[in-house]
Amino acid sequence: MKTTVAIVDDEEHLREAVGEYLELQGFEVLSFRNAQAFREEGAGKAIDVAVLDVAMPGEDGLSLARFIRKSGSTGIIMATAAGRPIDRIVGLEIGADDYLVKPYELRELLARIKSVLRRVKAAPPVGQTTPAAAPESRSLRFGTLVLDLDARRLVDGSGGPIELTAMEFDLLQALATRPNRVLSRGQLQEFAHGRTVDESDRSIDIRVTRLRKKIEPDPEHPRFIKTVRGEGYVFVPGGG
Repeated sequence: MKTTVAIVDDEEHLREAVGEYLELQGFEVLSFRNAQAFREEGAGKAIDVAVLDVAMPGEDGLSLARFIRKSGSTGIIMATAAGRPIDRIVGLEIGADDYLVKPYELRELLARIKSVLRRVKAAPPVGQTTPAAAPESRSLRFGTLVLDLDARRLVDGSGGPIELTAMEFDLLQALATRPNRVLSRGQLQEFAHGRTVDESDRSIDIRVTRLRKKIEPDPEHPRFIKTVRGEGYVFVPGGG
């Protein structure tokens, strides 16, 4: 079966260009002029990745991303306007997997789609409980939690899954596999997402905040992911 990508954008020429390009790359493409069209025509369809324009008339892309995130494991890429970092930050807060700044190159879009697909397809469906990892599985334990690197899942002390987005898992893996080592924001972007950014980029801070809410007994006083002022973050598996 072909991988299905949904493009939701009010710019018709952009939808057509992206659709033609992705179809040539072997994808099935669904095109929607706005969020309402997606809700009405895309309901019930198996969509692997959705590329959402943030600034659309009517319901914006951020609101649609919340709807998609609640309803399944579709990968989400937000397309944000240049000079609008707040859109990127909000998108990450609601669980988007990646973002692009418009106008973007079609080859960059393709690379981001493939990257999101690798992460999403490796993760179990939202809410699914998977069997305990086999003895040979690579796993890391911190506190009462176990991070299974092969199954790409995080479970609590009773074996219940803790739901992470693909990007959250990648960030936690980058931290947990480099314990007691201070990592800058730029290093974390590179290790977790294969992207080099300016150290002033704060998207990592957003993901760390989300991770802390899911793994820390007290997110306001973190035990495992600690902030090193002026430098970055350090993962302390012993929770010291």
